[in-house]
Amino acid sequence: MEYLYEKTIQQIRFAVFLLLVIIGVGTLGYMLLEHWSLLDSFYMTIITISTTGFMEVKPLTPAGRLFTTLLIIAGVATIAYTGGRIVQFIIETQIFRRRRMSKKLDEVKNHFIVCGYGRMGKHVCEELKNAGQEFVIIEKDPQQIEQIIEEGFLFVAGDATQDEILLKARIERARGLVAVLSTDAENVFITLSAKVLNPNIFIVARAVEEETATKLQRAGADRVVKPYEIGGTRIAQVLLRPGVVDFIDLVTRERGVDLNFEEIQVQPHSPLIGKTLLETPLRKELNIIVIAIFRKDGTFIYNPTSSTVVQEGDRLIAIGSAKALQQLNNLCLVEDLSAATR
Repeated sequence: MEYLYEKTIQQIRFAVFLLLVIIGVGTLGYMLLEHWSLLDSFYMTIITISTTGFMEVKPLTPAGRLFTTLLIIAGVATIAYTGGRIVQFIIETQIFRRRRMSKKLDEVKNHFIVCGYGRMGKHVCEELKNAGQEFVIIEKDPQQIEQIIEEGFLFVAGDATQDEILLKARIERARGLVAVLSTDAENVFITLSAKVLNPNIFIVARAVEEETATKLQRAGADRVVKPYEIGGTRIAQVLLRPGVVDFIDLVTRERGVDLNFEEIQVQPHSPLIGKTLLETPLRKELNIIVIAIFRKDGTFIYNPTSSTVVQEGDRLIAIGSAKALQQLNNLCLVEDLSAATR
């Protein structure tokens, strides 16, 4: 397919070159046969090969009429050839783009699916992009799809409420799904379908109405986001605790500050298991602060002490530099403590 794509581009280049040659030959021909000026010859050539139908610049001699006839045949044929190659190029570009997209979708795994590329969906995609996460967008609006293509995001065109479209987005291999379509009913339907197709997927859904939030939770949503409630709460927090809000924004949104929040789960065989926080290199070597720990049994430890023991399955809520947090992530995955902190 790539070979045909490049071949079509070469054909278009050749057609444009041929058209320029015909214009040059036509202009020169009128100058030699009819003894016209450069401007008159060029003008006559353009209206001839474009079959515009304007009157002749000046009366033609028999030789000039024969030359004009040949010029019309050559010009029309070249323009038709060029137009055909351009149409072919447009069609092949679309086919090439679809095949490339399909190939990427076949390879994607452990990704997120964003259903809806509206105002909220765009912010979700931007955050996932900044976090370096793979994601697939499902969108049916042609105008939004054009924006997605411009951004270079992976997407599936279609209705996210249909199982076929969710399967095209490789939902069976996805780690999470975001349902942020315009209506609560669609988000409920997507949540139901997603849980059937992938019971282990983590779902975050948007709800406008309070009663819909309950339905989404019953349908299988792991988290329900209510934009108006969150917006109102944030406004109140800015009024009451502006410094706290500024700090949270600093570590979650500012791109120029090397300070991040992260949630990292301790996997089996991690060298951290069984050690106290004091015994780990988190604070002494990596300068990481563990703010909280979520245990597998659902218990929550806020501001754990240095004697708190790390257990398998713990979710560590930590703050530190991007490099240090990456090393912490390695510590939670590998078996060799020294290898993880290199």
